[in-house]
This record gives sequence, C-alpha cells and structure tokens, in this order.
Amino acid sequence: MRVIAGELKGQRLVAPRGWKVRPTSDRVREAIFSALGDVGEMRVLDLYCGTGALAIEALSRGAATAVLVDRDTRPALGNVERLSLGGRTELVRADAGRWLAGQGATSEGARFDLVFVDAPYKLADRVGKALDTHLPGVLAASGRAVVESGARRPLRIESLERLRQRRYGAADVSFYGTGGV
Repeated sequence: MRVIAGELKGQRLVAPRGWKVRPTSDRVREAIFSALGDVGEMRVLDLYCGTGALAIEALSRGAATAVLVDRDTRPALGNVERLSLGGRTELVRADAGRWLAGQGATSEGARFDLVFVDAPYKLADRVGKALDTHLPGVLAASGRAVVESGARRPLRIESLERLRQRRYGAADVSFYGTGGV
C-alpha cells in the first residue's frame, strides 16, 4: 500500500500485521481522489482512520490539515511519524461516534471541507445513526463526506444529499454534500 499522488507519491504506508485494520485499497483511494479533484488547502477529518491512508493521501495532494480519529491511533501514528506529517495532523484516540457527537455539541466546533468515514463494515448498523445525526454539524457549507462501507450492507447518511455512489468489489463508496461531485 502506497501513497498514490502528490508530494509523498510512492511512499509506503504500513498496516501492522495482526491488527484489526482494513485499509482502503489503492484502487479505491485512486477512484475517490479522482472523483474529488483538487483537495488543496482543505481541512480534512478522517473518522475510523485505521492506518490514516485516506487523510495521508489528502495531505500528500495539498490538504492543509487533517484530524484522524480512531479508538486505536497507533497504526496511523506510525505512518504520520514516518512521513513527517506531525505538524499538519492531529491524532485523536476516541470512539469516532462519541467524538463526533462532542464536536457537534459546541457552536465553536471545527468545520471540515472533507470528511472520510471508513467504519468497520460490521459496525455499519451501529454507527449509522450517530453519523446521520452529527456529521452535518462538522461539515463545512460546501464540504463533502466520503463514506466507504460494505457493498452488502452499505452505510447511508440520510441527513446529507448523496451526490455519487460507486461499488468497488466488496466496497461501497458514497459521496455526500451540498454540491456536485
């Protein structure tokens, strides 16, 4: 697994063996970023970040900053440190749904231009309600959310407009927001 484009193109991303992470494949990441286009200067949120592959790809392509949230940030931390991205990233060790609910509860909560959601496929039913309720509260006015879930039980965010949906093998990828993709 490697960074596909940008300043870090070709750099290897590490997914520790034996850890319960399912990194987004290179093929799916390439398709996501082709659909998104320019992500320069965007503020990125990566929920259920795992190895941090999506946020790191965005940073490599010019995103300004990224917040990576997961119950266990060690897989992402290894990649962030190895690629010297510490100054542009914040790693938050927390349940993504609870963290998101806490962000939306404050009027001063951060707003993000691009939000990645890549929850474990088996958790789609459990995390859907929290995401549906709180995701719009952290998305900037013209922001986009990219939700990857299992093709058999896709995760839907009813509170946002679905702009595009594609399937890549076992992965369903949906783009949400207020404008075209």
